[in-house]
Amino acid sequence: MKKVFAIILSISMIMGLAACAKRAEVPSKRDVQKEVEKEYDMDFDLESKDIADDGSEAEWVFISDDGSLQVTVSWSAKDPDEFEFDEEELAVLPGDNPAAPPVSYDSDAIVIGVSMPTKDLQRWNQDGDYIENALEAAGYEVDLQYAANDVVNQLEQVESMIDSGCDVLVIAAIEGSSLGEALDMAKANGIPVIAYDRLLWNTDAVSYYVTFDQYMTGQLQAQYIEKALDLSSGAGPFNIEITTGDPGDNNAMFYYEGAMDVLNPYIENGQLVVVSGQVDFDEVATANWSTENSQIRAEQIIELCYSDGTQIDAWLCSNDSTALGVENALAADYLGSYPIITGQDCDIANMKNILVGKQDMSVFKDTRILAAQAVTMVDQICSGQTVDVNDTSTYNNGTINVPAFLCEPCVVDVNNYIEILIDSGYYTEADLG
Repeated sequence: MKKVFAIILSISMIMGLAACAKRAEVPSKRDVQKEVEKEYDMDFDLESKDIADDGSEAEWVFISDDGSLQVTVSWSAKDPDEFEFDEEELAVLPGDNPAAPPVSYDSDAIVIGVSMPTKDLQRWNQDGDYIENALEAAGYEVDLQYAANDVVNQLEQVESMIDSGCDVLVIAAIEGSSLGEALDMAKANGIPVIAYDRLLWNTDAVSYYVTFDQYMTGQLQAQYIEKALDLSSGAGPFNIEITTGDPGDNNAMFYYEGAMDVLNPYIENGQLVVVSGQVDFDEVATANWSTENSQIRAEQIIELCYSDGTQIDAWLCSNDSTALGVENALAADYLGSYPIITGQDCDIANMKNILVGKQDMSVFKDTRILAAQAVTMVDQICSGQTVDVNDTSTYNNGTINVPAFLCEPCVVDVNNYIEILIDSGYYTEADLG
């Protein structure tokens, strides 16, 4: 027995799509399945799906759990608020027919694709582990891949996740504007995308952004220098150098702007002197946040400007990997006493340097909090809930204002590291010994 009819999407379905993938042209498998199960008052499993490359048409085939009914659902972008259902009663139950193929998709197994930039930095290993563990604990299947800081590799990995049928993507991009083709694929397939800690640029295919307040991070670093040198009381002049991050990472500019909004007045009035003259972002950026690149530049600055014993009073570093490069250069070539050095991420090597006076502070962005928030957003997307955001205007990616959730960072130094890092279980004493 076979019949064909159309059903207008319910209000709840429309709201679900608005929450789950505001800019997705193709309904998600989960939402289509909900409509089928509501219409027939039965449980169904997905047998197959076929989505046009341009996202203009889609078809899903579902089989009821008892094997008695097959429903084919057709959808077209020309009439996006309407589904066409084609139902067919099956003569035998799949379980009664030894030759019948098993259902290929477990409706309870939602697959989350997680793309991390590299394993070369400690923080991305931690982020990947925390996200994977938290998602698996919440009942999701996780496809976690690291791209070895290779843009082409990351593009191919994300495309592979989409081809494999992932339901949601969480992406920490190597370069925020490098994944356009994969993001177009995600949009065409109705897959929501969460940009993780790094914004995805020049696309309307990104659904949400979860990160720490990057501007605040830069401010915390600069305020530490401001307080340590007593700049607000007029002390100075002091010599300072600046090292920030990768020019392809939008966060690097936020860190820089946050810090320079604090420090620029002191540079302009002469309390702070940048002896190298390198102040502009392009001059102080560090490709790939590389310790080696940071060290090479720091060695050049020390040789040209400080080899006569001139004191460096502060060195603003945007993160721990660049700070480590500066510290290596100072250890090799610098004759004066160690300057105030800032950082970010509380990497183990840098925490050890903090404990022996070779670095002064690191901004702590607890990746457990960030990972937990990403998992919360995945849960909200998959269940059709309103997704938590606390900033809808700051992060314009060149195409849209991306709804964001900003977590709050804090300062760690020798005075509070036990409370923040050890007592919280982030590290053990042995880790830093």
